[in-house]
Amino acid sequence: MVESSVLVPVYRGGDGELRLVLIRRSDSGGHGGDLAFPGGKRDAADKSMLHTALREAREEIGIPENRIEILAHLPPTETRISGFRIYPFLGRVIQPVQWQRNEREVAEILDVSLVEVVSAEVVDEDVSSPATIASPQRTPCYRVGAQQLWGVSYRILRALAPRLLAGEWKV
Repeated sequence: MVESSVLVPVYRGGDGELRLVLIRRSDSGGHGGDLAFPGGKRDAADKSMLHTALREAREEIGIPENRIEILAHLPPTETRISGFRIYPFLGRVIQPVQWQRNEREVAEILDVSLVEVVSAEVVDEDVSSPATIASPQRTPCYRVGAQQLWGVSYRILRALAPRLLAGEWKV
């Protein structure tokens, strides 16, 4: 298993709405084009899995560590095909923050309403990733615009969203 970490960045918008920050990975790499949380593989210099998540969030979307308050260390989960063990961390983004996309790794940053994302849960016929699945399968996912949040990112959010919406953490 390859150890990696992700940050699940959340914050309250000016209207009080709970917001979630996702990325669409660049087309290169094993998960190219997929929606995901900012994150990646642990580097030898990383002191902890939390350090990995914070470093990756800074590298991919430009969030400085001093603008993130870690609310929870979530249970690790594993990808079903590509061999990653992912350590997710829930982080409140202290506003204001100007997103800065790493053009090499991130095709797009999506700042979306959590309520809208979770209300768009579907089982799609056509979810696939060229690097991991040879043919499309019926897969549960969240619709985010014309795109799909699926796989391990879907599983992390599906377990986390009800707790966030119930106010378990002060965001």
